[in-house]
Amino acid sequence: MLASAAFIAPAQAGWPITKTHWSAEDERDFEAFVTQIGESNCSTPNECMRSSANRYVGTDHARINFDSDCADLAYFLRAYYASKNGLPFTFAAGVRPRIKGQSDLRFNTGGNLITDRVSITGRGGANPGSVFNRIRDVVSSATFRVGPEWEDGPNTDFYSPVISRDTIRPGMPVYDINGHVVVIYKVAEDGRIHYMDSHPDYSLTRSVFGAQFGRADPNLGAGIKAWRPIELVGATRRGDELVGGRIILAKNNEIPTFSMEQYHGNVPDPGGDWHAGKFIRDGVEMGYYEYVRAQLSSGEFHYNPVYELSATMRSLCADLHDRAAAVEIAIDAGIHRKDQPGRLPPNIYGTDMMEWEIYSTPSRDARLKTRFVEFRSEMGRLIQLWIDRDTRVSYDGLNLKEDLLEAFQREAAACRIAYTNSTGQVVTLNFTDIMHRIFKLSFDPYHCIERRWGATSEAELASCPDGSTKRRWYLAEQGLRNQIERTYERRMDFTVSQLEDGVPGSGTPLEPDVNVLKLIENMGPRVAFQGMQPRGE
Repeated sequence: MLASAAFIAPAQAGWPITKTHWSAEDERDFEAFVTQIGESNCSTPNECMRSSANRYVGTDHARINFDSDCADLAYFLRAYYASKNGLPFTFAAGVRPRIKGQSDLRFNTGGNLITDRVSITGRGGANPGSVFNRIRDVVSSATFRVGPEWEDGPNTDFYSPVISRDTIRPGMPVYDINGHVVVIYKVAEDGRIHYMDSHPDYSLTRSVFGAQFGRADPNLGAGIKAWRPIELVGATRRGDELVGGRIILAKNNEIPTFSMEQYHGNVPDPGGDWHAGKFIRDGVEMGYYEYVRAQLSSGEFHYNPVYELSATMRSLCADLHDRAAAVEIAIDAGIHRKDQPGRLPPNIYGTDMMEWEIYSTPSRDARLKTRFVEFRSEMGRLIQLWIDRDTRVSYDGLNLKEDLLEAFQREAAACRIAYTNSTGQVVTLNFTDIMHRIFKLSFDPYHCIERRWGATSEAELASCPDGSTKRRWYLAEQGLRNQIERTYERRMDFTVSQLEDGVPGSGTPLEPDVNVLKLIENMGPRVAFQGMQPRGE
């Protein structure tokens, strides 16, 4: 991470600089470029850039490597677009912990500061492939762990934007302090933020922003990040190209849309406690994620519970299919046929143990389980708003309970996840099956595919070849499967005996409630208007 500041020497002409800054038109076109990739069905960065999803396909050297993990992806897309449009570009090339004595760049408790920077200026045209390789070398999730107000030394590449439909745009990254970064590719009319993210195996998946991106201390830089305006100054124009010069980044006080709103709320706590800030819209206090959704929606914001249920189930189903692809990669690599190691990695969520990092799914599963928990919580909230006749709910049907049950069953039946078991037979699960077994899905790549998909019945497990040691590990890891928080700061290289003894850090004994179907079945009657008897509609 600690790379010296440098300009990348041009190995071949290919990145002439013709503009001193990114104009509003450049930004809008960049957004369209990212949206086109996000809305395609490409499944790896390499596939995306070599397909018609990339408007510049066919213009690159055949040997350019487009592989990008989650942290690289945002920088890679921005750099690639800049190289095709004569734009200057710069990126952080090194960080250090802000608090002395802390050494963990990715998961420290005080955040980081930028120490070094690479700039692409008008020097005759840099080699884009070399720039992409340098990004892979120096950028990690630690690059994003910089508080929005820390401007000491080289400035961060991002700033914290005000939450509005005009400012939250495709191409912006969202940073999860648990070591993950995604890229926004669409803000839908209903206010949902759609994102794509790349993984250590270079698979590319898509999902929807929500509580899986927990709010955190502003010093850690969590949340939505806008690209900081840059300007090339001191360059000399020679024909159409600019030569020389240096890049300066705008300060926070020079950016009209800079805001700490996502951290402190739009009604900050007078004492400065970011936890206590409030999000208020039209006189109504909201949770953060509801506020973001409302601010980004087009037109007047209302909830239709039936629509919300259907849209969320379809998004979750897409997440499940993405998980299926990740599990298949581990199965195809034969990891499940290897002996179970005697200990877990030092931390199951963040490790440099290559086999575990690429083929296990604890972080992916934790985000998925968080979405299931959020789904039940949000549906419970919407049902209660409807019961209380809150004007934010817009439903003109005759029986909400029946309509929700019908929508649930329809979406559950349409969401089918199939896996091939250890004897070659296809096993098909629907959404309801997964909902009931979501905390049984094994993140451990050394387990048979049946356990990777949470099989517990004798019939479904009959094809699993796992011996007694792996069966013991699976049972011992249940506490970790029940846990949706990703505890990167904990030492977790437990033995199976330690897990069985409930050693601190080995998870929680109880799984959260995610049963949305039961919630709907048990929903109560609406509050009556004054002077009316309650109705059960």
